[in-house]
Amino acid sequence: MLEQLNGLRETGLTVARLGAIGCFAVLAGCDLQAEEPAKPPRQPTEVGIVSAVAEDVPLQTELAGRTSPYETSEVRPQVSGIVQARLFTEGALVKKGDVLYEIDPSLFEASVAEARANLASARATEENARIDYARVKPLSERGAVSQQALTDAAAALQSATAVVAQNVARLQTAEINLRYSKVSAPITGRIGRSLVTTGGLVSAAQTQALATIQRLDPIFVDIQQSSTALLKLRGALASNSVATDTAEVRLKMEDGQDYPLPGKLQFTDVTVNPSTGSVTLRAEFPNPDALLLPGMYVRAVLSQAEAKDAILIPQQSVTRNPKGEASALVVADGDVVQRRPLQVGQAIGNRWLVTGGLAAGDRVVVEGVSKIKPDDKVKPVEIGAKETAAASDKQAGPAL
Repeated sequence: MLEQLNGLRETGLTVARLGAIGCFAVLAGCDLQAEEPAKPPRQPTEVGIVSAVAEDVPLQTELAGRTSPYETSEVRPQVSGIVQARLFTEGALVKKGDVLYEIDPSLFEASVAEARANLASARATEENARIDYARVKPLSERGAVSQQALTDAAAALQSATAVVAQNVARLQTAEINLRYSKVSAPITGRIGRSLVTTGGLVSAAQTQALATIQRLDPIFVDIQQSSTALLKLRGALASNSVATDTAEVRLKMEDGQDYPLPGKLQFTDVTVNPSTGSVTLRAEFPNPDALLLPGMYVRAVLSQAEAKDAILIPQQSVTRNPKGEASALVVADGDVVQRRPLQVGQAIGNRWLVTGGLAAGDRVVVEGVSKIKPDDKVKPVEIGAKETAAASDKQAGPAL
């Protein structure tokens, strides 16, 4: 029993000693904290901002299209006969009026000679009738011949004159057929392969063309746009939120390269294709080097409308939450950061078209977005448009 009491007494003394040591440690810590100097207040984070500016922005659309020739002519014979010669090189450029084929002219030359002879005979008959009428007329006036004789002479003269006119027409027809024995190019353009050879028989009634000529400078591009997109555009035009734009059309070739020359939108078709639900738009492009050939697939970048008082902000300033909702950090009054929900439209270059959530003059944070959060006080620094574009390109990385 005495041993237990002695053990408890020693334990109590140990606890008391530990308590005293703890008090001394706390007092020493308080003295050390009291000796440390106070930390200075946190400085505002410097961020780069751009001020939202309202401007008129062309709304560009990229659509698929096919090239088609400006003019097309199927060369066909207008008389029948044997082809004696082909006078062009396949694939070459021919001019309007150039002779392409020669058809055997023998029959047509004979027809011309016959028509000329018939015309000479008819004119002789007409001259004889005119002399007869001139002789009978004064005799009739003196009563030397009957009135019926004068009437017959006048009728014979009129009939002879009509026969002359008929033979003149027959001669013109024969000369036209002779001229058609030389098949000429109806338009200027590039001619394709010949579908008939020398010695082949051709007919004025045949359905097969001898060759096809296509004018490729300028050239058309037929672009397909959905009727839904066209209706949306018309609705925006009716609401005055956008205005019609006459900007030029640009092309991207099949290999992805940009066509160097701009084109011009000509018209929009008035009929919707029932199988595709699309409307055809036609653009005209200069094609002096024949880089564009009929039937090529291209991508047309065109601007049909212009957004009035639109706001564009750099793409790196916009973030999205897991739901896909867009927002941006805006420096409000007192240089305090706020998160602003946005409604964004299409991308234009390296910027987003903002359709709601921002007003002209709002200061949008572009650089230093990851260093701040809403309600932070910041030091805004305005950056230029060139610097913003460079930052966007740097974040986007090199083009592939």
